[in-house]
Amino acid sequence: MDLEKWDEYLDLLCGERTYQKEAIKAAIIYLASGEYSSINQLAKENYRNNIDLQDKYKSEKELLKSLQLPGKLSGVIDLATGTGKSYIMYGIAQMMLALNVVKRVLILCPSVTIEQELKKKFNELVKDSRLRSSIPTELIGCKAPRIIDASSTIKPGDICIENIHAVYDNTGSSIQDSFASGGEDTLVLNDEVHHAYNASSDKDIKKWKQFLCGDKNFRYILGFTGTAYINNEYFSDVIYRFSLRNAMDAGFVKLVEYVSRDESINQNEKFQKIYDNHKEFQRKYRKIKPLTIVVSKDIKSSENLSEDFIDFLCSVEGIEKDDACKKVLVVTSAVRHKKNIIALRTIDDADNYAEWIFSVSMLTEGWDVKNVFQIVPWEDRAFNSKLLIAQVLGRGLRIPNGIGAQPKVRVFNHASWSKNIQLLVDEILETELTLTSHILTQGERSKYNFNLYTLDYSKEERTVAKHNKTQEVFDLTKGIKLISDLEEEKKETEYEDIKGNLQIKVTNIQKETISVNEVVNKIVESFKGRALEAKLVFPSGEYEQEKLPSINDIQEFIRKSMQDCGIQGEYLTQENANKIYGKFTGLLRKKPSTPIFTKKVDNIIEIETKSMRNETARFSVLKKYMTLFLANTYRNEMDKEEAEMYENAKEEMIGRQIREVSKYNIKTPVNMVFTTLEPEKRFVQLLTDNDLSKHIDAWIKARDVGFYSIDYQKNKGSKFQSFNPDFFIKVKDNIIVVETKADNDISDENRAKYKAAKRHFELLNLELSKKNINQKYYFCFLSPADYKTFEQYVIDGRMFTSNFRSKLEDALEKMED
Repeated sequence: MDLEKWDEYLDLLCGERTYQKEAIKAAIIYLASGEYSSINQLAKENYRNNIDLQDKYKSEKELLKSLQLPGKLSGVIDLATGTGKSYIMYGIAQMMLALNVVKRVLILCPSVTIEQELKKKFNELVKDSRLRSSIPTELIGCKAPRIIDASSTIKPGDICIENIHAVYDNTGSSIQDSFASGGEDTLVLNDEVHHAYNASSDKDIKKWKQFLCGDKNFRYILGFTGTAYINNEYFSDVIYRFSLRNAMDAGFVKLVEYVSRDESINQNEKFQKIYDNHKEFQRKYRKIKPLTIVVSKDIKSSENLSEDFIDFLCSVEGIEKDDACKKVLVVTSAVRHKKNIIALRTIDDADNYAEWIFSVSMLTEGWDVKNVFQIVPWEDRAFNSKLLIAQVLGRGLRIPNGIGAQPKVRVFNHASWSKNIQLLVDEILETELTLTSHILTQGERSKYNFNLYTLDYSKEERTVAKHNKTQEVFDLTKGIKLISDLEEEKKETEYEDIKGNLQIKVTNIQKETISVNEVVNKIVESFKGRALEAKLVFPSGEYEQEKLPSINDIQEFIRKSMQDCGIQGEYLTQENANKIYGKFTGLLRKKPSTPIFTKKVDNIIEIETKSMRNETARFSVLKKYMTLFLANTYRNEMDKEEAEMYENAKEEMIGRQIREVSKYNIKTPVNMVFTTLEPEKRFVQLLTDNDLSKHIDAWIKARDVGFYSIDYQKNKGSKFQSFNPDFFIKVKDNIIVVETKADNDISDENRAKYKAAKRHFELLNLELSKKNINQKYYFCFLSPADYKTFEQYVIDGRMFTSNFRSKLEDALEKMED
């Protein structure tokens, strides 16, 4: 095939976007050269030549089984959103018609919106006389195709663009009649083909793939998408790819930055931060109207959240609700929101008031919206797969005209799952490598796996009788301990872009406040409302209205409490107001007893170190904050890809960040150990030193969550929390459990953890002894000040014959006293 004859045409069509020309040429060679009979042949060729495919698929047969449209000249072109996919589709369609390989082209898409945009673009291109005249003159096929939809019969030389729903519409669609005699002479191009490949609740979308594989006998089939994933699995039939990372590096789309650290604690604070971001973009891009998209898990969540945000806008901007509603657009598949989808077409325009878009996770493709500068995935489900991440990011990647330097789109992701989002975003964008610590179950160091025991507890409720209360309960002159709090507080959010650049943004957070008078009135009203429900217990035993605190008493009580902790002015934060309400709530309730939850032992549970989950570290985090320990024989413990990833990371890291240890000294069953804080790092150094390592049999650094959990309570009656001790060290039948902390790190939380862990292991040792299980546990709260002492006690055996007590443990026990 002499594709050089098409250079002028492709230059005019694609301009400087070389990847568009490459994609078109790759597709034409695949479809029209005669070299391939089907995708099966191409897959077999690749399997023989590609070691990565051989690693992923156990056999050639397994690869073929993964193909979506086997037996056809099918494939997918993966192009990042905003990179001009429609130009590539048009170029392929025109060339296949002009080369006379096919007689007609059918383009299918998932929505009317996309259909309309494609028709508009294709009609512009087909009318371009310069483009048409650049087609090689000697070709006998169609050079001026007719752009139609399925309301007309599809004839030779036509490019029919239709949404997939019309294909199954019995009225007004010519699809069935047009292909009554088959589709062997037709090229089918499928826009946003991931819909056809993924399961959907839409019955027509479900039929899309069936239509392609059905009795029409289509042979030439290409799909186009910027999200070539089935959930987290990449398509196996991609013939050309121009990824998000490629597009960002080339400056064709916005860069992505996302939250790496955040201090937001509630919805109000998050609203303030995303509002502050929005205002930042308005100041920065004055000539356009920046947009924010907030993504929820379902229609109901999106509607509820938008209502809350409208109330927030009314408050922060001092506007009426009708005006706030004009700024918010809810876009879902619900019939009541259909008009809003139409409004999306003009949402970039200044005379369209909407600035905030609330939608669901499966956002509608086909928006040609360029002004999105902030994306807020509100729940994990809105951003929990590669498919969803790529879809959501795609809505914010297009660059507005005349904006100058390459802008960024900011993803304000949920702080509690930011690590998961970062890992998934990194993987989607191919931004950096990751290293994974996993258990070795084969090879020489797998012998360091061992079993542990823990206890299964059940909660037990008991009641504690209260003493009879007297009138002294109503002496409110002493006040209550409030939290020293500010009405306004500066809070930080750290953003990281795909190139590893960090930015700290500070937002002035206004706390939710309530006036002293409002608090007093609410308390007084609660007395009136509940007086009939209960009787106060006084020495007389009767309910006495006049004995209730007066308004002046309540005011004095609140002001005394505020004065004691330095709160000035007339307002309380909501948290302090709730503490005050709590003081008065009990006055109208007789509580002879109160429930206390304790725990009792049910049985013993065995835990295998082999079951410990993997831990993945991103290179940028590893380089900045962590130290990596692994055996100097690591190539024997990793596959080729893992070793190459590690060696690539090693080239850019300095010596203190990587410790390659003799395989005889690193007696742990993981391929690599990540340490973050200095006490952790120094303790692993201790465990791998010559002096100590020869006196221990095996050890493991536990994951932060999910491996060996111990419950503790900060205070009696408070809810149970859990923590995971850092290290488990096996010496014969003894297990030393170590929680590492910095020197002098004494706090109420550490005191509670220490007390709970000591009690847990005392009970565990007792239960193990009862059942004649030959294992004993020794728990230590340890800081670097005692590392050397600890080492000596293990070496000479005193750890198991005396009560080892560290300086940190001593300080924590003094707190208890």
